[in-house]
Order: sequence, then structure tokens, then C-alpha cells
Amino acid sequence: MILPIVAYGHPTLKKVAVDIEADYPNLTKLIDDMWETMYNANGVGLAAPQVNQSIRLFVVDATPYADEHDEANGFKKVFINAHIEEMSDPEVVMSEGCLSIPGMSEDVTRKDSILISYVDENFHQHTEKYEGFIARVIQHEYDHIDGVLYVDRLTSFRKILLKGKLRDISEGKVDVDYRMIFPALRRKQR
Repeated sequence: MILPIVAYGHPTLKKVAVDIEADYPNLTKLIDDMWETMYNANGVGLAAPQVNQSIRLFVVDATPYADEHDEANGFKKVFINAHIEEMSDPEVVMSEGCLSIPGMSEDVTRKDSILISYVDENFHQHTEKYEGFIARVIQHEYDHIDGVLYVDRLTSFRKILLKGKLRDISEGKVDVDYRMIFPALRRKQR
């Protein structure tokens, strides 16, 4: 089932998500729905907070970028209860977008290498090191489970310049071809 994606300004996007147990209700269905939702929106990753679930879960399929980044070839994983253990220099700047902030992209600085521990969909424990593009994608999704959006990583001046665009997104004044929940519209309907 395709789930609605929450837009910038929704309170769930600012919460630090919680770890879950293997018996979390309907977890397999939620993961399947997140894959379907992500593919429907042409995303590379999707975190549970983006579908209004404040749990430490995200999915990544970087395969569409395999032509540009060799490490993306066949990279498809589920990350549950993820915690970044280490981050290493250098810092790399690259343009990022987000399904919760449609129609925008900005240059974001991130570490080039991470060590992350997590459990997969079968609750098998992993601790793995990632570099380059994969490390960036994981950090972007990881930020979501920590209540951080890529626009939070921009300079204060840049945030001021984007304020109107971000307000428009929260109010649903954006052209998007997937289901979304716009927080400012919900407040106006009450």
C-alpha cells in the first residue's frame, strides 16, 4: 500500500525516533509499504518518520545511481534501530533532495565515511562501514530518525532565503505526484 509522505513542518519529522523490538506490530507490512511508497515517489531512501511513524527504521535502494556511483550497484537494505558509531573526514559537499521537501535541492556537507550498527528486517545485528555516496544516503535517512532534515544543516542565511519555499511546501503549495500530508493545511481545516 502506498502511504502518504509527510511534508516539511510536520511534527513527526522533528522527533527523535525510538528503537523497536522484533515483535513490533505489522513490521513486515510497514517495510513492504515503505518500499512501495519510496518507489512510487522515485526516491532512493525513505525513513519511517516520513510516513508518520516515529520509529528507527529506514530503507535504502541506491541502485538507480549505479551508473554514477559504483558502490550503489545492487545496494538495497533495511536499517532498523540504526546508530552511527563513527564518522570520518573528509567532508564532502553534494546536492541533496528529500521526498518530504519536494521540488527543492541544496548542497549539503556530510562526512565521507561512517560506521553504523543496525539490525536488518530479520533482526540480525550488523556493524558496517560505508563510504562515498552510500554513506551520504545513509546519513540523510539516519538524520530523519534523529529528527533532522537536510535543510537544518544549511547556513542560517540560506535558511532565511528558503523560508518562503518551505512555508509553501508545508501549506501544500507545491506540485507533487505522490500522496502527501501537508501540516499547515491540516491546521487550517480544524
